[in-house]
Amino acid sequence: MKRIRLGVNIDHVATVRNARGENYPSPLKAALLAEKNGADSVTIHLREDRRHINEQDLKKIIKKLKIPLNLEIAATKEMLKIASKSKPPFLCIVPEKRKEITTEGGLNLNYNKIFLKNLIYKLKKKKLRISLFIEPNFRDIHKAKKLEVDCVEIHTGKLCNLINQKKDYKKELKKIEKVVKIGNQLGLEVHAGHGLTYASAKILSKINGIAEFNIGHFLIGESIFVGISKTIKTFKKILKS
Repeated sequence: MKRIRLGVNIDHVATVRNARGENYPSPLKAALLAEKNGADSVTIHLREDRRHINEQDLKKIIKKLKIPLNLEIAATKEMLKIASKSKPPFLCIVPEKRKEITTEGGLNLNYNKIFLKNLIYKLKKKKLRISLFIEPNFRDIHKAKKLEVDCVEIHTGKLCNLINQKKDYKKELKKIEKVVKIGNQLGLEVHAGHGLTYASAKILSKINGIAEFNIGHFLIGESIFVGISKTIKTFKKILKS
């Protein structure tokens, strides 16, 4: 079994900062601490409404970070322009709604297909690693392949909710396992993210073929109590076991 990489999402460091309109805590400091403590990449989501990360954060982090930055964006003309200019090594295209608290489900790959295909083509010309955030189903994994992206990130929210609520999660886990297998067979690198905790990461890490976990909300929340260093190291240990 290959080692699973850990991507640390630091969006909610910016959420805390913005709650008071201050310049602290610093997302850049969080990114550098994640790097220092063994993260394989750092993820930030530049949302349309800039509710947490903003362009200045993006500029500072991409300038200082030595490990890859994974920038999450919606499929819009504005974000195409920003990504083309900043050229983060990794790019993940995600769905986005103004009123949602957090990302709700995977991309609708049937919506505005021509624009999405052209956006991916233009970004790939910039030599960026392109990923799509999708639901764990066969239809979307095949569509992602046709769009010629490098990776997919499987939305693990439903699985994580079932685990958190101590409900039967085996059917959902099996579904994810089958989609991961198909993704690998199609030549896609498969990632997992959304809602992951220590418990759900441990369960999901047993699936062969997942190359990368992207974890944010729980990781930053746990860091309030035990520190970001200890939290990252605990996740790294889980992903190695």
